[in-house]
Formats: sequence, C-alpha cells, structure tokens
Amino acid sequence: MQRSRTEGIRRSLPLSVVEYLSVASSSALPTSTPPTAPASRSPWRSLRHRSMRWWSAANLVSNAGTWMQLTVQNLLVLHITGSAAATGLSMSVQAAPALFVSLLGGAAVDRWPRKLTVAVSQALLGAVAFTTALLVALDRIDLTVLMVLAAVTGIIATVDGPACALLGNDLVPVADVPSAIGVGALVHSAGRLAGTALAGMTVAFLGTSAAYAANGLSFLFVASVVPFLRPAPGAAQEPPAEPRKAPACAGMTVREGLTFFVRRPRLVALAGITGISSVFGRNYGLTLAVLVTGPLAGGAGAFGTVSTVLAVGGILGAVLGARLRRPSVRTVGLLAAAGALLQVVAGLSPSLAVLLVLVLPMAIVESVSDTAGTAVLQTDPPPHLRGRVLGVWASIGTVWGLGGPPLLGLLMEWAGARGALVAGGLLIAGSIGAGLLVRRRGGTVALTPAPKCGDVTGREALGTAA
Repeated sequence: MQRSRTEGIRRSLPLSVVEYLSVASSSALPTSTPPTAPASRSPWRSLRHRSMRWWSAANLVSNAGTWMQLTVQNLLVLHITGSAAATGLSMSVQAAPALFVSLLGGAAVDRWPRKLTVAVSQALLGAVAFTTALLVALDRIDLTVLMVLAAVTGIIATVDGPACALLGNDLVPVADVPSAIGVGALVHSAGRLAGTALAGMTVAFLGTSAAYAANGLSFLFVASVVPFLRPAPGAAQEPPAEPRKAPACAGMTVREGLTFFVRRPRLVALAGITGISSVFGRNYGLTLAVLVTGPLAGGAGAFGTVSTVLAVGGILGAVLGARLRRPSVRTVGLLAAAGALLQVVAGLSPSLAVLLVLVLPMAIVESVSDTAGTAVLQTDPPPHLRGRVLGVWASIGTVWGLGGPPLLGLLMEWAGARGALVAGGLLIAGSIGAGLLVRRRGGTVALTPAPKCGDVTGREALGTAA
C-alpha cells in the first residue's frame, strides 16, 4: 500500500521534480567507492608536473649564473681595491636592502600578478648584470659604481625573492609544496657548486665581463620561461592582483602583513626557533673552523673535509625534507632540538674522526628542519598575505645574519669553541623544550584568525598544526 501511494504521488509530480527526487534518493544511498592509491611521499613528486620541471631547470641556470657573478664580484672588488674589508662591504651593501626594503617588496608581490612580477624582476636583474658586464669590458668600473649596482641588485631581490618562492609553490598541488621546496634547495646547492666552478673557468678563458654577461643571460632565460608556466590541477590559486572592492581591503598595506605575523602564534614560534638556532647553532663555518684548527689540532685540509661532509648532509637532508607532506612548527622545533643535542656532543668530540661522524647527521637534521620551516612559512598565511609575510621574514633573517656571528664570536671568546658549541646547543634545546612545555600546560591555542579582507575560512595550506 505504501509503495503504491508513493508511486501515485510520483506520477502526479512534474517530470523535472521526479528526476530530482530520483537523483537525490540515489545519492543518499551508500555507494562503494574504489580504493584510492596512497599519496606519494617521493621527494621528487613535484617534478611530475611539467611546469615545475621547467621552473626547476630555469632556477638551476639562474642560480649557477648568480653564484658565478657573486664569486667574480668578490674577485673584482679585491682587484680594484686590494682590500678584504671592501669586499665585505660590497656584500653588506647588497644584503642591506633585505633589512629595510623587504616589507615593501613583499607588499609589491601581494599586489602585482605573480608571473609578471617574476618576469619583470628577472629582466631587471639581467639588465643590471649586462650593465656591469659592459662597464667592466670598457674598463669604466670602480668601487663606487660597483656599490651602486650591488645596492640596486639588492633592492630588486627584495621583490624577486618572495615572488620566485611563491611562484614555484603555485605550480604544484598543496601536498607537493614540501617536495617543491626540497627540490628548490637541491637546485640551489647544485647551482652554487656549478656557479663557483664556472666562475674561475669563465674568467680564465673569456674574462670577467663574460661572467656578468652569462649571469644576465641566465636571468633572461628565467624570464622567457615564466609565461609558459601553468599550475597543476589541485594547486593553490593565486590571489587576484587587482585591489579588492571592500574599502577596508584596498590598502594591501605593509602593516597588515606585519600585524598578521605578530598575531600568528605559530609564525612567532617559528621565528623564535629559527632565530635562536641561527645565532647559536648554525654558524658552523665559524664554530667548527675554530674547533678543528684549535682543540682538534687540524688544518685547513681537515676543515675542508668537515665542510664537504656538511654540504653532503645538507643535500641528503633536502631530499629527506622533500618527503614531508604535513610539516608543522612542532616538527621544526623537535628537529632543531635534536640538531642542538648533536651539536653538544660534537663540541665534546675527542678527535676529528668522531666529529666527522657527528657532522653528517647534524647537517641532515638542519636541512630537514629548514625545509619543514620554509613549507610552514610559505603555506600558513592566506594567499593574499604571503608576500608580505615573506618580507617580514626576510627582514628578521637579515638581523640574524648580521647579528649572529658577532654574538657567537663573543661567546667563543668567553667559553672557547667547545664551550660555545655545548652552551649554544643546550640553550637551543632548553628553549625549545621550555616552549613545548609551556604550550602543553597552556592548552590548545586558537590559531585561526577571523576571516577578513578576502581571507578564506578553510586554509588553502598544509596542515601546519602549531
């Protein structure tokens, strides 16, 4: 009876309504879905996407050209002035804009279309390199001109750096971002090795100006590849470049990015972990050099071996870091604490052989931690704020880079190389442990801000739990 009544009702309804009810009722029934393949954890999974392969190749060429120019520039300043201090000054002049202009550069990245921003900034960097090559070839270069060109390069880089980092992430699905960052770290390392090796060969056979010209060509190659890049299915969408219609969102201000960073507990925690690790735990070029040549009675060759092991560990760590799928600030902290404890043991090494055994895992852990931290930093903010957050980070990182070595040097003057490694490692591990303990006792903190200015309620990011 019930079935016949239902059939009568269905016959009396219009056909379109009957079709709708049929679809709705069928969709409500449980259906068997085919099992999905497990998500890939390959460190190379981002290279499955054609645009990412082209972007990585372009970055390899560009990094090789950049390191070629940096190497030649140091030699050129020494040739012009004969002063090591002047060489250091030229490097500081190029790095200084990151301290003062990065916030504005990040705001520009958020305001302008990303691909256009990268193409224009790469073309401008290429123009600076070609200008330098011409001046060197005509013997019209001097220290003042070099300083001006270095400052201009640094200013352009405050826009180019975050724009390139975010463009690479835009090309792959969100779950593949750690792989893209790990591949980028490998590309950077390979480009550095290739660029420094090619610098000497280029200067010897073609002259100094040829190295600058080659770097200019590498920038133009990147600029020519950018227009053909396409995001893969599932990639995070780039925020609209035009100003939003809401009056409160029209500003795209630097202050908005700074406020977001300061009020975001996980980003503040990430900054604290990275800062204390950078100052007291990662200046191995300084601490291990003094340890090897001092208490361990090694020479330049021994320190060269240690540096090689550090480089190998960094590459292995980048590969392992690329396997991450859901990195978090907690992951970064635990890895940093583990590296700090290894540093403590390294500071107590009785021989060079023991130190070499410890240096490899130290470098691996540091590299994995860096990859995880970069993934959190580049995916945690909402898309329309990521450029400004990276600008804030660049400014903070410049402070660490400028202030860390003098502080560490003072610590070594007071406690020696072994004491600096041990004290620094204990300080890092203790600080991170105290932070984790305070957070556990304080309970879970609500980290998702109220959506505003076009923000999204569901974060288009990795699951970066604090």
